[in-house]
Amino acid sequence: MPLVRRDPPHPTENTTASESDRVEASHDLGLALGAEKDLRRREALLAKLLALSDVSAAAVLARHLRSEDAGLRNACIETLQAMPTAAALVLPDLLSDPDPDVRLLATEIVRAQPTETANRLLAALLDGETHPNVCGAAVEVLAEVGTAEAVPALRAVRTRFASEAFLPLAIDTVLTRLASGR
Repeated sequence: MPLVRRDPPHPTENTTASESDRVEASHDLGLALGAEKDLRRREALLAKLLALSDVSAAAVLARHLRSEDAGLRNACIETLQAMPTAAALVLPDLLSDPDPDVRLLATEIVRAQPTETANRLLAALLDGETHPNVCGAAVEVLAEVGTAEAVPALRAVRTRFASEAFLPLAIDTVLTRLASGR
């Protein structure tokens, strides 16, 4: 799908018109991205969305987390990781999505957020999460970026999933690391 260059907004136009153009551009890029199979063209579309790096671009990328195409999902995750400010605007919805697969994938996007934000988002996810695999993914990210702020949520999840084979051990490892200050 060829991209159409838009004229820059007239100086007297308000920013709403400019924002509308950006939303429309993101929408068009997202449609093209979903249909594109050629990896080079797909990369070009992702680069254009990354150049926008706004909430409309992040929302378009987030929609593709439901794709059956693992390559597309992973490319969208990487692009969202590269635009942490815009991604932060769509992460609350992704982390509360009814689909546990979307929530699990969202934990990877959280990995690229600033430490304080990542801990806050993952602690909130763990507070109410019922799927052990989603909790496991959040714990894995906290193993890398966790701080003391996440300890209460980790302890609560450890209690809630005490009967799971892998989760208590993984949580204990993270809690030990956090207690030692590493």
